[in-house]
Amino acid sequence: MFDKLVQFREHGRQTPALLWSFLYFFLLLTAYYLLRPVREAMGSSANAMDVFPGAMVDWFAAHGIALADYTLQALFTGTFLAMILLQPLYGALVGNLPRRRFLPVIYGVFILCLLGFYSLFEQKTDGRGALFFIWLAVFNLFAVSVFWSFMADIYSDAEARTLYGYIAAGGTIGGFLGPVLAQILINVLGSIAPLMLVSAFLLGLCCLCIHVLGRWADRQRAASLKSAVIGGSMWAGMKLVWQTPLLRALAGFMIFGVGVGTLLYNEQAAIAKAFFTDEQERTQFFSRIDLIINAVTLFIQVFLTRTLLRRFGVAPMLLIPAFAILLGYAALCAAPVPLLVAAVQIATRAGEFSLSKPARETLYTRVDRESRYKAKAFIDTAVYRGGDLTFSWVHKGLAAAGSTVVFAGGFLVAALMCLNAWRVIQIEKRMGRDIP
Repeated sequence: MFDKLVQFREHGRQTPALLWSFLYFFLLLTAYYLLRPVREAMGSSANAMDVFPGAMVDWFAAHGIALADYTLQALFTGTFLAMILLQPLYGALVGNLPRRRFLPVIYGVFILCLLGFYSLFEQKTDGRGALFFIWLAVFNLFAVSVFWSFMADIYSDAEARTLYGYIAAGGTIGGFLGPVLAQILINVLGSIAPLMLVSAFLLGLCCLCIHVLGRWADRQRAASLKSAVIGGSMWAGMKLVWQTPLLRALAGFMIFGVGVGTLLYNEQAAIAKAFFTDEQERTQFFSRIDLIINAVTLFIQVFLTRTLLRRFGVAPMLLIPAFAILLGYAALCAAPVPLLVAAVQIATRAGEFSLSKPARETLYTRVDRESRYKAKAFIDTAVYRGGDLTFSWVHKGLAAAGSTVVFAGGFLVAALMCLNAWRVIQIEKRMGRDIP
């Protein structure tokens, strides 16, 4: 009876923070998914002049290269380079400012960028497509990574296992709302540019959530030490990943997880193009997949994630999606048809959002603050985009031999993903229960 009363009191104490965390992630992903259709339109454009600066297109043409044939590869390369260049700047910012200052600064920079993009899209500035594609990819990874770093900073491991499923559901709902809101606003306003202002406003509300949650953490835990300057080198993120077994395993898991997703995403586009000759049919095919993914993800986050994390820890959260992807690729080797591709895509992305990601994020409550902010950001941005870029080119090579070869390669990558998931689980088991 006493244990029940203690548990009830703990849940009551966590409720305000849970609601603000839920709202924060909801606003953040609404802001992102509001802009994602603009990014996808840039990346899928058949006309290089709509994406890249005219001088860049002309330079490649003069050297015998049609830039339109390498649009995604060029954009992924630019995104990866941007991630690498920003890592030391981010490390210096985190190392020299307290949490209550560097988090608003990061979001403030994003807001200023959106105001700049509003002007670029209003004036139809040359090259805005590539610049926006790269910026939004950087924004998505950095902003979401910082969010989960902040969550790991204010919640304990036990609280994370209880709350992260519900918090992640806030982001999933934002993923539902963002595209719908984008369609409504474009139809009403007749322009893309105002979407930048709406997204900037939502990020401003995220700063309010950061302020409230920071004050809650300080009151509840006397956590002034957690709000102090982290210090350390601007290159610490890369060094910590190299030196720390858990972080190395998480980086490996990230690379191969990105690999199976990138191979599947690119091959799905090729198969859909072959099976559906009409652009409207392809659009409906992809939209149905996204709708089902979000619905499945939300259901698992609300009803299963918390139970699995609290009762069994991270092991089933990492292994179930990994083995599902492995089996999915095995099936695709035998029958690379759109319906099966869609089913594996749903399993891959829903499993990542509802199981793998919450499990990985709880592990960051088990490491020190410098690792939470610097090493995590390096894994979530540079390692992620490095894997994305690598497997984008790998797909281009494998695709020349046909879908079966692509999926056979994906099966091997999925096997390596399972192996790294097992490594993460074994390392986590050997770690002590005291949180740094």
